[in-house]
Amino acid sequence: MSDTLHCPFPVLGVAAWSGTGKTTLLEKLLPKLREQGLSVAVIKHAHHQFDVDQPGKDSYKLRSAGAAPMLIASRQRFALMQETPGQEEPDLAYLLTLMAPHAPDLVIVEGFKAWPIPKLVLYRDGIGDPAILSDPWAQAVALSAEPPVVLAPSVTRLNLNQYEEIARWVSEWVDQQRRSLA
Repeated sequence: MSDTLHCPFPVLGVAAWSGTGKTTLLEKLLPKLREQGLSVAVIKHAHHQFDVDQPGKDSYKLRSAGAAPMLIASRQRFALMQETPGQEEPDLAYLLTLMAPHAPDLVIVEGFKAWPIPKLVLYRDGIGDPAILSDPWAQAVALSAEPPVVLAPSVTRLNLNQYEEIARWVSEWVDQQRRSLA
């Protein structure tokens, strides 16, 4: 893991403990950001084994037979599947390079809490360790109640249940980041 990631687009982590509502927030946030004209890519970390393919399908058979990577495409979508045997955890820096050809305005990274990237930290009272609110990479925190710890003065405080407010903050943050990348 490098100290800093260098990308041609802003990268914002959404960090929270399981059960806080990361996916719910993103489901509400993504359409609002699209309405504001932003193209947003998402990289989601999974802590468990998952499969986007189905046993018995040709793509599954070919991947199982050793195709690496396996790309399947139709009019509506494509999926690139790559086996990563022996890999401890996914390499976020590498995954971000896969986003570059798509030239998104923003890449939101769900999970990857330990990576040194700017973060929007979510905290719901009573779920997980409140120390997450002290992440040195936190740019903003969205909370459901008063913070249980003192927030750094540079950290913007947001209401976890106010999706418009969070979308506005993300949009303004993206504008600031794009100006600094230019």
